[in-house]
Amino acid sequence: MLNLTMKYVLNISLFLTLLSLFSSCSSKSNSGFSEGIWRATLKTGSGAEIPFNFEVTDSANQKFLDIINGKERFRVNEISIKADSVIIQMPLFDSEIRASLKNKTLSGRWIKHYADSDEVLQFNAKFNDDWRFFKVNPETKSNISGRWSVTFNTEDKKNSYVAVGEFSQENGRVLGTFLTATGDYRFLEGTVSDGHLYLSCFDGSHAYLFTGKLLNDSTIVDGKFYSGLSYMETWTGKKDDAAILPDAYSLTDLKDGNDKINFSFPGLDGKNVSLSDQKFKDKIVLIQFFGSWCPNCMDETAYLTSFYKKYNAKGVEIVGLAYERSKDFERSKKNVTRLRDRFSVPYDLLITGYTNDKAEVSKSLPMLEKFMAFPTLMIIDKRGKIRKIHTGFSGPGTGTHYTEFVKEFENTIDGLLAEK
Repeated sequence: MLNLTMKYVLNISLFLTLLSLFSSCSSKSNSGFSEGIWRATLKTGSGAEIPFNFEVTDSANQKFLDIINGKERFRVNEISIKADSVIIQMPLFDSEIRASLKNKTLSGRWIKHYADSDEVLQFNAKFNDDWRFFKVNPETKSNISGRWSVTFNTEDKKNSYVAVGEFSQENGRVLGTFLTATGDYRFLEGTVSDGHLYLSCFDGSHAYLFTGKLLNDSTIVDGKFYSGLSYMETWTGKKDDAAILPDAYSLTDLKDGNDKINFSFPGLDGKNVSLSDQKFKDKIVLIQFFGSWCPNCMDETAYLTSFYKKYNAKGVEIVGLAYERSKDFERSKKNVTRLRDRFSVPYDLLITGYTNDKAEVSKSLPMLEKFMAFPTLMIIDKRGKIRKIHTGFSGPGTGTHYTEFVKEFENTIDGLLAEK
């Protein structure tokens, strides 16, 4: 009996020792993912590095990560750490970072998942580096603050498009964005140094790098815009306080003879929703064309969620039509559900079963003459007539453009609600 007791005690002791060793090793290998600011880079196929910063925090033994772009903090809470491996799952956009951790340094890949392929960029990050382009933000005599008229040219130089640059500069640090007719490039952060401009952004879906040469405070030449693994455009800019874009309500239209729309698509619960449903009768209805892969759609969804809470009781409904990268219902449902949960979206989100190819949108709703971009927002009055179609979305990264849109848009809705 004594021998059995001793053997039992020895086995328990051995188990506790092994558990202690395992915990010690696990803690040692995980300790490198330290709380604080990290500097990360993504390398394009041409070798250009797209830098960004993130901050790691720890709450109740749960790691969180905030991606930093200017004034934006994009929270990531799905982080898996096993031994020396770290997997960072983006809460939106169907992308992830997989890296190995050693000496407070991460080395690995950012993987962006498409319907039938992946885009992969080399990823590296180092702890305790709070700089973006330069360790010391350089002093500079140049100042690019203000509004700019910008022209982008595609790599084959067959197409060009105009944009408006909006920048604010304090010493060498620059914040701002580029607005186009179909949306904006969100929160950009960078610097002016030695007669050159550097801006970057990473939001889990897109990785952007903008560079340019300052001839003076009002002219930028030799600009380059890198996006993802291999895309590149050139650009030039002239400071212009009067720079404007085409009217966002003039870009998407209906075919002649059409002033109404109807559809029947399944919601996340699998039940079909149609504009002929009773809940939409005699209501102002907004149709949001979006995708879980689209950062501008994320900004619009955040706004529409708060708008809905304010206007639903007044007689406004919203329906989101999702055009995902895949036609697979379950995969689309998973990604759209993540977006719904991220923003606590209170309105219907439907899985159209069509992809984010713009031609697919026109195929799904043949009354559309053309479809320009995601997101697009359609405004339908109480009688079911389409009154306006707004292409793109100028998010909070655009500053006054965003606040001006909100004011104009809500005035429009108030006017429609007042109609008999």
